[in-house]
Amino acid sequence: MSYKPLLTGLVIIAIVALGAAWFVYSSPSSSPADAVAAAGEPAVTITAWDRTLGNPKAPVLIVEYASPQCRHCARFDMTYFPILKKKYVDTGKVYYALRIYPLSAADVAAEATARCLPADNYFQFLDLLWRNQMKWDPVYRVPDVRAGLVEVGRIARMSAEKVGSCIADQKTAARIAEVGKEATSKYGIVNVPTFLINGRTREFADDWDAFQKDIDAAVNKRK
Repeated sequence: MSYKPLLTGLVIIAIVALGAAWFVYSSPSSSPADAVAAAGEPAVTITAWDRTLGNPKAPVLIVEYASPQCRHCARFDMTYFPILKKKYVDTGKVYYALRIYPLSAADVAAEATARCLPADNYFQFLDLLWRNQMKWDPVYRVPDVRAGLVEVGRIARMSAEKVGSCIADQKTAARIAEVGKEATSKYGIVNVPTFLINGRTREFADDWDAFQKDIDAAVNKRK
């Protein structure tokens, strides 16, 4: 799935009500959260905003840039991520972080909803979004994205009012946009899913065997 011009300039549009109601605002200047030590290249810094799995002292840091409405990202989540987690994250070889690269206002709304949940439930909810894209994703011509997110939110025991307040949080939405803009300006990312493996940018094109070899090479380099 290709990058769309949501991230250009300082303006972002986010869903705030039923159907086609929107609000517009300017994203703030970058203000990173408290930084923590990251394995890998010094150019990649893990912050308090990031959602992570694994040991921060692992020899390899993998940062995935993905979009909730991206079908290829959903396929990675369902098909390959369980392997990545079992073989590399759970064994202490990889410290993993997920960053959302918003392709549209629907992604901003989806990520804002996920951010309302406790951090321990974040990855579970993203998995839920990817597995239920047909309920909320405009790529599937869903007529009411907000209603679709409310439906998915109910599965996670979120009320409609809670989902609505999450979507309407301008501060969170602005930070989501900032993460996407940084992905492009700092790492040259224009497609998802794309990964930083110890700072090296690598797109994923359903080439798991080659992807795995790149991870193994990074692990071995750090031994």
